[in-house]
Amino acid sequence: MENKTPKTKEPQYQCCLDFEKRYGLQTLGLMSSHTWLTDPKRLVFVLSRYKFVAKMFSGMQKILEIGCADAFGTRIVSQEVESLVASDFDPILIKDAKNRIIEPHTYQCITHNILEGPIPDGFDGAYALDVIEHISQEQEAIFISNIIKSVKPNGTVIIGTPSIESQEYASPASKQGHINCKDGSQFKNLLLNFFNNVFIFSMNDEVIHTGFYPMANYLMALCCYPK
Repeated sequence: MENKTPKTKEPQYQCCLDFEKRYGLQTLGLMSSHTWLTDPKRLVFVLSRYKFVAKMFSGMQKILEIGCADAFGTRIVSQEVESLVASDFDPILIKDAKNRIIEPHTYQCITHNILEGPIPDGFDGAYALDVIEHISQEQEAIFISNIIKSVKPNGTVIIGTPSIESQEYASPASKQGHINCKDGSQFKNLLLNFFNNVFIFSMNDEVIHTGFYPMANYLMALCCYPK
């Protein structure tokens, strides 16, 4: 009988067909799929933030993500750490994230609202990307405190947020949810109330650097030694 298995022109790409047969084609999450349809380049920016977190936490054992949404970028961090718990307060997004977990990129997804309490499992590090700007100023201290209570006394925390300067160019949908954006100095001063050392990085698109805060469209804070 004739072998009807399709073959790629170059043999090194045959693994793509083999993986499709074994795992099926991989899908984007609810939010990342929407982004891919409406503004594809934004996925590059989002994934570059996850790469920064992954490199900062590389080699650590237990990591916590707060506000994972559909967890599309979570795989990047999971590659670099021993274990990872991804959390979000929206059960619909967590269900979507769980449906796409596949070997070897495994991690735990849980529904949890960090404003209601910590996840006290002694994490070595925790990160929250694009979350704090959705938290009111009245609740930001609770937000940060509960993250700190989730990590070890010497734990490291990374928080990423759009800058206040970027909001002039944000979409109407983004502006609706972004109720607490800050400039670089405000962001650092807030976090210094909770950590002994805070290092603020600027981001423009997918590039992270130590440049002038007012020209950054995104801010990344690397926070060490909680008070």
